[in-house]
Amino acid sequence: MNIRLRLMTTHDIPEAMRLKEIAGWNQTSADWQRFLSATPDGCFVAEHQGRVIGTVTTIVYEDRFAWIAQLLVDPEHRGRGIGAALLEQAIQYLDTQNIACMKLDATPLGKPLYRKLGFVSEYEIERWMLKRPANKKTTQVKAAEIQEVLPLDREIFGADRSQLLRSLAEEAPEFTLAPRRDTGIAGYTFGRRGALADQLGPWMSTNEDVAAELLDEFLRRSGRELLFVDCMLNNPWAAPLVKERGFEFSRPLTRMFRGTNNYPGRPELLCATLGPEFG
Repeated sequence: MNIRLRLMTTHDIPEAMRLKEIAGWNQTSADWQRFLSATPDGCFVAEHQGRVIGTVTTIVYEDRFAWIAQLLVDPEHRGRGIGAALLEQAIQYLDTQNIACMKLDATPLGKPLYRKLGFVSEYEIERWMLKRPANKKTTQVKAAEIQEVLPLDREIFGADRSQLLRSLAEEAPEFTLAPRRDTGIAGYTFGRRGALADQLGPWMSTNEDVAAELLDEFLRRSGRELLFVDCMLNNPWAAPLVKERGFEFSRPLTRMFRGTNNYPGRPELLCATLGPEFG
């Protein structure tokens, strides 16, 4: 079978969306453009007879570590090593950039492949899902001021991703919250309007009361029928809070890394991640 690996371009986004829709994932065309804008030389497709049948993307965060995502293969062509070839292409590219650590969020199905290529587990994540009647009466609001949030997120995530967070705040300002207390920022949230669902994340809080306040405000501001939250398994508040509000467990994810994890951040302060696409 003649498979060609090449750089992904904006012209490939419709085919990437086709693969994403087959997989039932939540990404939008804007998300694909974020990947290409962040690392134009690090996103790849597998092509067969002129058609895209596989994808993989990378984002480099401040040269501290890179993120690998969107590993998709058309179901008609699975089992032929295409996913492994795409992943190896992404790793090879990041190696040429001297990136010491690569990270991703793995489904149970993908973990064996990642382990074979040297990835090890860092911590566990759980996706929770809420289905409810849609409410079209959403509130038009400005995004919260995030200047103080960005250095805090850098400390928690382990690297600067301010450009990405600014783009989320611009696209979905109603989900960008940063409540203050006497001691400063008490928590923050961002969110995305995905193809299938609104997704909350990152969701960070210094205490359970603020975590609940942020979650409830997200629920109030979203008008969508379907909602996702990728909760940190070890966080004491996140899963209980979403469960109390009617969310149901959807699937496990494992954050994995390859190389030297010199910048693990402070994941214990997170209630939920941004998502498997971006970290």
